[in-house]
Amino acid sequence: MSKNGNGGPYVQRAEEYSFDPVRSLNRMVSEPYYVFHLLVFFSYIPIRCSAFQIISPSRNSLLLKREIQVFVAYCVLAVVKIVRTESWESFIQDTLLFAKVFLTGIALVLDYHLALWYALAFLVIHIIAQQPPYEGLGSSNHLTPLQLEALLTEGNTSRFWLVEFRAFSTPACICTSSFFPELSITYSNANLSFGTVDLGLFPNAAERFGIPLGSLNQLPVYILFENAIEVARFPKFDSEPYVFGPTITKKLLCERFELDKRLLDYVNGK
Repeated sequence: MSKNGNGGPYVQRAEEYSFDPVRSLNRMVSEPYYVFHLLVFFSYIPIRCSAFQIISPSRNSLLLKREIQVFVAYCVLAVVKIVRTESWESFIQDTLLFAKVFLTGIALVLDYHLALWYALAFLVIHIIAQQPPYEGLGSSNHLTPLQLEALLTEGNTSRFWLVEFRAFSTPACICTSSFFPELSITYSNANLSFGTVDLGLFPNAAERFGIPLGSLNQLPVYILFENAIEVARFPKFDSEPYVFGPTITKKLLCERFELDKRLLDYVNGK
């Protein structure tokens, strides 16, 4: 355990927030989630080569036409997604989904037994492997519930704490895992600190901070504390768990918590 600049204890990995292609490539070939998907995707190549020798020329021509159409559609969707996305985790999740749908569709044209095999393979991967979240913490503090309560009650800590409550068992938390580190690097100062609490590790903390865990798709939750008092929360919880929650973006988080010049001037006493 160490101390931050404001005197609060936290666990932190000192990582520079930058994109390292070599590290990303090494991660792609070492994470089971990516390895399993790559193996399933590349299995289509030998299957397609074998089918070329068996099926009729007319069917080969039809299949090639469908493959070209699928490839073009996939490229268009990937370009649109990479332009609109705010995190690599979200981009990878969506493009993998597109690839799985298109591959299963092409397999259905070839043979419905092959399509069923691919559908089963992707289901097994979904059960046994999980997409890894962004690993860095930026300038935020990785806190336990007890550490957070201590920080909020101590008089020598930051006046404002913006805390993210997350659980990496949910896709939404994985897709937004890089947002909070980026915001912490940009806005962290002597009066405004950032912290994260993993409710997957500390589920009992949910009730303490008024976060219902009946539906995990309502995570992540962001709470702004001023002098140990909650002053803002996003998203708001309904009495009934919702199926489709609000889409969380970095811009939306800035707007909801006024992470702009007005708040920065306020916390700096101007």
